[in-house]
Amino acid sequence: MGPRRRILKNTAAEAEQFRSRAAIAFLGVLLALVGLGLWYFRLQVWEHADYATRSEANRIKLRPVVPGRGLILDRKGRVLADNVPAYRIEVTPFEAGKTEAWLPALSKIIALTPEDLARFEDERRASRGFKPIPLKLRVTEEEVARFAVDRWRYPGIELVSYLNRRYPYGDVFSHVIGYVGRIDAKDLETMAEGNAALTHIGKTGLERYYEEALRGKVGYEQIETNVDGRPMRQVGHVPATPGADLRLSIDLDLQQAMVTAFGDMDGSAVAMDPRTGEILGMVSLPGYDTNLFVNGISNADYRALMDNPSRPLFNRNVLGGGPPGSTVKPLIGLAGLDSGLRTPEYKVFSTGTFYIPGQRRGWRDAHGGAGWTDLRKSISASVNFYYYKLAYDMGIERFDQYMRKYGFGQPTGIDLAGENKGVVPSPEWKRKRSKEPWYAGETVNAGIGQGYWIATVLQLVRGTSAIANGGNLVRPHLVAARRDGYEAPWTPLPQPAPSRITDNASNLRAVQEGMIATIHGGGTGAAMARGAPYMMAGKTGTAQKISRKGSVSFDPHNLPYNLRHQALFVGYAPADNPTIAVAVSVEHGGFGGSTAAPIARKIFDAYLLGKMPEPVESDPKSVRPRAPDAAPPDEEDAPPVPVTAPAGVKAAAMQPPAVPVQSPAAPRQATPEPTR
Repeated sequence: MGPRRRILKNTAAEAEQFRSRAAIAFLGVLLALVGLGLWYFRLQVWEHADYATRSEANRIKLRPVVPGRGLILDRKGRVLADNVPAYRIEVTPFEAGKTEAWLPALSKIIALTPEDLARFEDERRASRGFKPIPLKLRVTEEEVARFAVDRWRYPGIELVSYLNRRYPYGDVFSHVIGYVGRIDAKDLETMAEGNAALTHIGKTGLERYYEEALRGKVGYEQIETNVDGRPMRQVGHVPATPGADLRLSIDLDLQQAMVTAFGDMDGSAVAMDPRTGEILGMVSLPGYDTNLFVNGISNADYRALMDNPSRPLFNRNVLGGGPPGSTVKPLIGLAGLDSGLRTPEYKVFSTGTFYIPGQRRGWRDAHGGAGWTDLRKSISASVNFYYYKLAYDMGIERFDQYMRKYGFGQPTGIDLAGENKGVVPSPEWKRKRSKEPWYAGETVNAGIGQGYWIATVLQLVRGTSAIANGGNLVRPHLVAARRDGYEAPWTPLPQPAPSRITDNASNLRAVQEGMIATIHGGGTGAAMARGAPYMMAGKTGTAQKISRKGSVSFDPHNLPYNLRHQALFVGYAPADNPTIAVAVSVEHGGFGGSTAAPIARKIFDAYLLGKMPEPVESDPKSVRPRAPDAAPPDEEDAPPVPVTAPAGVKAAAMQPPAVPVQSPAAPRQATPEPTR
């Protein structure tokens, strides 16, 4: 192996190579510096506002401020729905971590029910992890103190103060004011994004109808926090706008008097100022404690309400309704006058049974033959025969037209949601529900408020008010005024112009005189006039659930509870200058004159005289003997039970010798049904 050859270095080539590499490296560094400079320029100049906002968001947190819900007051300024301070425990799942890590220890400090835990889990699964979820809605002061001591042990769990809705007279106004409840997923779909911080929303009654006005507008606070997220100080805020206060037309004293007047009977009643449409009192009995629903009702309490056969959750005034019985006779009589078919002095001869020409089946009058009867007598003595013939002569199309003019078959427009519009019997209504034709007997049946009729107590008091005030059909309403702020003045809520039911003052006066005679002229409501220092006008009514057999009438107090008649009364007072109109419906109450009319008298006395009724024991579920001096049962609106003419006597021969009126042709007679 020979000696290694020595390679000589090319100094010039190496120098050139070094210069080339150095230039490339320098260019790379220069490009990097330029890129870095551009990057810093982008951060510091072009996107400064965006990153400044993000930085501020890390330091400043927005805390929503829930506004105080508006108060609800009665006409004298007494609070019917207010807000009281309370505390709740809220958990932010993202910060608190798994439930198993904090729940056992927290349960030793704060009493948590299975329902609290179940509700929390349902909301946790349905919401995002960074949104606070209520764990317990009402925390006691003792629990607040215990939690405050160990607050540092529970990150993501906060004690939040808020205003809790309270109803001082919950069961008295349960179907008027209603209640607020926890917001659910369905509510969130209909609410604006800015209201996501709200926890409660109106569910029923006025709380629901005026939800937007009562809830107010959510505000927020800007809270500076440290690196651990702990609040340090407030650096800014946008105040919440409180909800509007509502002043009702209802009088608390009258409302309580109406509840007392019913005793323990089920039913409903409405008292209204006939001049303005202001509701003075409105009850649906039995009621329920609305405070149970504010923060979630327990299963036991809810089951107790649902299992109650009297259905306390059912609003009888708004959602209910049934045959009005004889309480619509004044309006039907007015329709006969305004249509030109009758005059106030026109008389029919009541034989006790009405027959359609050519028919052998007839409709009896509960009182038997009343003889010659004009409009006033037909109202005061409740002569069915008069209205059988009037409805038949009028025809169902014209009958339907006038009843709708008086407000039946349509909502009254009261400021409560879900109002039942009722039913006015008509061929069109029947065609939509069955393929059977309309029969003349059904027209006769409708003439005394029976058959397919469905009228609400609100419709009855509205129609009665139109008679009382001279013919104006006003809109019933509960809220008289609102104010947007404690120092703001009350602003009356505008109401639509009333419609007219008649422009004939003499016809209306004849109807009014008949209603006065019902009470002060020895009519079916005479018993309620005893000792009254003022005059009343009214009409009793009874909607039967079971018809008589042959010539035998049932005493409703001896019938099973579920078969007893619906007792009704409508009226107004004082008769010469009406300031209050009422409609009363007593479920399974017997007869209108003996059950509903006395309740109406107590309502009149409470409003006009300030005389509060004495509590009474009046259980309609038991058989009660009538007192010796009690008024005889009022059977004025028994259902039109068909009877057959005696053998050998033609039906035409039993027609009353009244002035003949052209009658429509009758296809065939249908057997009238007792009221359901």
